[in-house]
Amino acid sequence: MSDYAEIVTLVEGPTEKIFISDILVPYLAEKGVFMRPIIISKPGQKGGDVKFARVKNDIGLHLKQRSDTYLTLFVDYYGIKKDWPGLEEAKKQSTPKRKAEKINRATKTKVDELFRDWDSERRFIPYVSMHEFEALLFSEPQKLAEQLNVSKSKIDKILSDCGEPENIDDSPQTAPSRRLEDLSDRFKKTSTGIMIAKAIGLTKIRESCPIFTNWLRSVEDLRIS
Repeated sequence: MSDYAEIVTLVEGPTEKIFISDILVPYLAEKGVFMRPIIISKPGQKGGDVKFARVKNDIGLHLKQRSDTYLTLFVDYYGIKKDWPGLEEAKKQSTPKRKAEKINRATKTKVDELFRDWDSERRFIPYVSMHEFEALLFSEPQKLAEQLNVSKSKIDKILSDCGEPENIDDSPQTAPSRRLEDLSDRFKKTSTGIMIAKAIGLTKIRESCPIFTNWLRSVEDLRIS
């Protein structure tokens, strides 16, 4: 058993970076896993534009830097572009679980093809969130309603229609971020979003979001791998 594990997380933008820094980093450190979030790089641009052609450069860069660290992703299914491995097959699936399985498996396969010489098969953990980071904020309707100062019944209706947070779809009109903006003009992704996530807490998010939880569990297990 290793005393600790280090993992770099390539994230889509500032909100995901703050979420990881403020919520996941302290939690994982207690388990001996030290996570460092880094925004996917592109000259003159921060966040968004999540093309695999762009992300693979950062994947290669970090796998090659140190052989004793792990690497994972934290990007939104909603934001990835058509060059992403497995995207077309994922779109054919009827459940978020199947979409996540298809796109994460294809991402893993492609990364292993490109970077096998750097032990990617062992060191790389793919994670494309369903369908946006903002879906996690629907994990506790009462807390979300309080933070947005809206009726809980409105949030309950969204979850009743969709089934669970990670099943809130990726349409431009009904994606999690759009629904939050429609609920309240107070919602701002980075400031309000992080405040809501902190109010809900990681335990409740894990209970309500099984795809996110499976990824986090795989990160937790690194210390004993």
